[in-house]
Amino acid sequence: MRMANPSGFALLQKKAPLVGAFFMGVIWHVPALAFCPLPERPQQVAVRQVVDGDTVRLVDGRSVRLIGINAPELGRNGRSSEPYAEAAKRRLQALVKASDGRVGLVRGAEGKDRYGRTLAHIYGRNGDNLQAQLLSEGLGYRVAVAPNVRLSSCLQLAEQAARKAGAGMWRRSPVVRASDVRQSGFALIGGRIEGIERNRGGVWLTLGNSVVLQVPARLQRNFPASFFDNLKGRQVEARGWVLDRSRKGSLKPGQRRWVLPLTDPSMLERTSG
Repeated sequence: MRMANPSGFALLQKKAPLVGAFFMGVIWHVPALAFCPLPERPQQVAVRQVVDGDTVRLVDGRSVRLIGINAPELGRNGRSSEPYAEAAKRRLQALVKASDGRVGLVRGAEGKDRYGRTLAHIYGRNGDNLQAQLLSEGLGYRVAVAPNVRLSSCLQLAEQAARKAGAGMWRRSPVVRASDVRQSGFALIGGRIEGIERNRGGVWLTLGNSVVLQVPARLQRNFPASFFDNLKGRQVEARGWVLDRSRKGSLKPGQRRWVLPLTDPSMLERTSG
């Protein structure tokens, strides 16, 4: 989901060397190590290129997708970059450079994604988890995709620090109301759970008149039995990759157009209201 460009960001874009210092100042100088301590002895690897805010390419040819973070998208094919996409890339470049171009790599339980990229956490030479560092500065969204959820809790704390401080992308709320969803892609959606249904496809949580949240049947075992208790009527915030049912002609009468599959219980949070 592409967000409106926050005021003041254009000025930051023109002052690239100051971006890292700016974001470090607004998070109270909290080290990322406090959020996600190094869990084990990582594999030492050399980084050839930072592709964007959540992907790096190694000297050995591997492309590494960072676990637990979804950075804003860089502009491609004539589209403009999402807000903070360039800042996230530059900050990751700075973190890698500060580690002399070498990082510690800890692969996830699921080692590769469907594109063949290595799925891993990466650490600076001082032991800081670089995903947590970016999240704590408001330069990405926390995501949890089973089975790579071991550090989900500490990454959530890192994002909460940025959110509380209004850092980076949290200077203006990126949460979209369910009724305002207009396109597929990553989004944070707020709304009220109006109904819960179960079938062979999983559990379906209706959110307003146009969005439905899906817990796929294959992932239901990851959701506690009590997860759905008293959920109907509650105000929630869901995050994930929105799919458009109408694109392939699969939208049936009475169905909601937009589907957001939940990949982990932490991708749905109850809010006040």
